[in-house]
Amino acid sequence: MPRGEIASTANGRPNRRSLLIGAGASLIALPFLPPAWGQQRRPVDLALALAADCSGSVHAQHYTLQQRGYAEAFRSKEVKQAIRSGIHGAIAVAYYQWSGYRLQNLILPWTVLASEADVMRFATQMENAERTIFGGGTSPSGAIEFGHKLLSDLPVQAPRRVIDISGDGRNNTGPPPAEARSAAIEAGIVINGLPILHMELDIDEYYEKFIIGGPGAFMVPARDYESFAAAVRRKLVLEIADRKGPAILKG
Repeated sequence: MPRGEIASTANGRPNRRSLLIGAGASLIALPFLPPAWGQQRRPVDLALALAADCSGSVHAQHYTLQQRGYAEAFRSKEVKQAIRSGIHGAIAVAYYQWSGYRLQNLILPWTVLASEADVMRFATQMENAERTIFGGGTSPSGAIEFGHKLLSDLPVQAPRRVIDISGDGRNNTGPPPAEARSAAIEAGIVINGLPILHMELDIDEYYEKFIIGGPGAFMVPARDYESFAAAVRRKLVLEIADRKGPAILKG
């Protein structure tokens, strides 16, 4: 299979409280949401849960490249244009870190991006966010389940709900991804992928077979962490603008 050639709210930290999500789930830090969120339920074009790999194979420099790549992508004119192109001209985004089956932390809660200021503020928060997980295995199945929970309790109205998983390894802890993927798809959630090929050169095949799913699901492989930023920019544009294409997008 041909490899992809592309790598493809204020600056202060939010107050946090502990919330147990799901029976037996891990304890995560979840920021308080403004009271108005529960009443607004404003319409957006997309609810996007971004899942970043923090397993042991992701060294500190690699994680920095991954997180910075997301921030740079949101600052790009292509992603801003994609956000404006929708009916509502707005999307909701959340960002979490993952590794083992019960190791996921919500880093940035659901945030509506509509204006230039919204996008730039979110990008800065993402770039400055701390890594909170440093190993514990690799479980895309757990990442999918966590994203499913986030998308099941949205503070907005969204006709499209997507989990976007980036990672460089196969499931090696917890149940295989099949059940979690099926449950998410049955709930109307699409799972897209950004496999990083720096360790396993066929990890894109694994993502195609076992991770991505749902109508129009696709992935954009990145050949290494250095090319991650270009890959995630292209992937975000396609997700936000809801452009259909082949399951694997090559450079």
